[in-house]
Amino acid sequence: MTEAYPLEFLDRMKLMLGDEYKEFQRLMHHPYYRGIRVNTLKCSSEVLEGTLDFKLKASPFSPYGFYIPNNINGIGNHPLHHAGAFYVQEPSASCAVTVLNPQKGDRVLDLCAAPGGKSTQIGAALQGEGLLWCNEIVKNRALILLSNIERMGIKNAVVSSCNPHTLCGGLTGFFDKILVDAPCSGEGMFRKDEAARQEWSMEHTRSCMERQLAILDSAKQALKNGGILVYSTCTFSPYENEKVIERFLAENQDFTLEDSGVSFGRQAMEKARRIYPMDGGEGHFVAKLMKHGDCGCTPATPYIPPQGKQEKEAVKLTENLLDSIYNDSPFTDRYAIVKDKVLALPHELPSIKGLGVLRCGVLLGEVKKNRIEPCHSMFMASMPQQARCVADLDVDGDSIRRFLHGEEIAVDTTVKGYTAVAVKGIITGFGKVSGGILKNKYPKGLRTVK
Repeated sequence: MTEAYPLEFLDRMKLMLGDEYKEFQRLMHHPYYRGIRVNTLKCSSEVLEGTLDFKLKASPFSPYGFYIPNNINGIGNHPLHHAGAFYVQEPSASCAVTVLNPQKGDRVLDLCAAPGGKSTQIGAALQGEGLLWCNEIVKNRALILLSNIERMGIKNAVVSSCNPHTLCGGLTGFFDKILVDAPCSGEGMFRKDEAARQEWSMEHTRSCMERQLAILDSAKQALKNGGILVYSTCTFSPYENEKVIERFLAENQDFTLEDSGVSFGRQAMEKARRIYPMDGGEGHFVAKLMKHGDCGCTPATPYIPPQGKQEKEAVKLTENLLDSIYNDSPFTDRYAIVKDKVLALPHELPSIKGLGVLRCGVLLGEVKKNRIEPCHSMFMASMPQQARCVADLDVDGDSIRRFLHGEEIAVDTTVKGYTAVAVKGIITGFGKVSGGILKNKYPKGLRTVK
């Protein structure tokens, strides 16, 4: 079966691995590792393990990551996935954020963020404090990223679709930590993705190296002195890993390679880490860099929301809406009205002009004449205990299946008005109740088709 992989790739791996090559070759013809990561903004590992009808095995790459059995199908249609309780993620893909180690209050940039696995992992670590800026240059991929940020209930995020050079030049020295999960030749996806195997060539590998260096040269501008930059790929190629880091350090004397602080995988460049299938993952490289200097973050021009008469009226309507839905509003009192959209803004939001921003914070609703129509994303960023009315459905019941199809469902007749719909105590959407019937507001693009 060696013909399934490019011969030039196999020859290089034989030189890299020596005595381990036979085991690598054997594993490359076995099923790929599959996994999920619990979203601690919404769910605990204990609740997740107690709800799913299959066994989870802890991953070494993150305390919140798990292996799942290879025979599990359709996990993306599970009600808890719709609710944002977990993210489907190959286990070793979580290693880069573990090395980045974001803390509450950090300003973090995920520069190559789609589809959102690492961004949502960072968002959970921040626990709603600080700022997460997620960027993806390809617009349609950025929209997928935005959908995942909403599903996982992250309130302090900015999602943009901007050229890295433009973005980082506009946010000079702003971030405490930056993740560059660089576009690469994808050798660590070969077991899963036939297209990655077919597209591979040494020429492509070398072109990836040049692009990766250009992205790092952009990223360094946005990092404060004393900040951490983590570089990662899902490829085995030394051209895209060690050689990229060596060249970047040679050209940027104010950066040093730091110890990764983890023990998974194996040593690379003394302080970086590399993961092979023999180490329990599909294939990753991760290196941690520090920028040296005396000053901290550059004071950024803060974002000032429009404050005209119409905006003030819309803010008042928004406050009235939130009072009617929540006993305890989960949102700050910092709102922006952009066209007909009402947003709850992150506290540390800088000026966003010219930076390709698609969304700041949480979309609460849309202005409709003399009222605000609430949006799905508002409820997804809420907890059931904050809401006045909640319909909590059984995870295996017919009602949640029908709700996720977009159908009306019967609820308690004491429930009225806008109502959060939860499963296992985790909000997955909302509807409007009248006479014991919940009119479904689950977005059409998210509904199940089975």
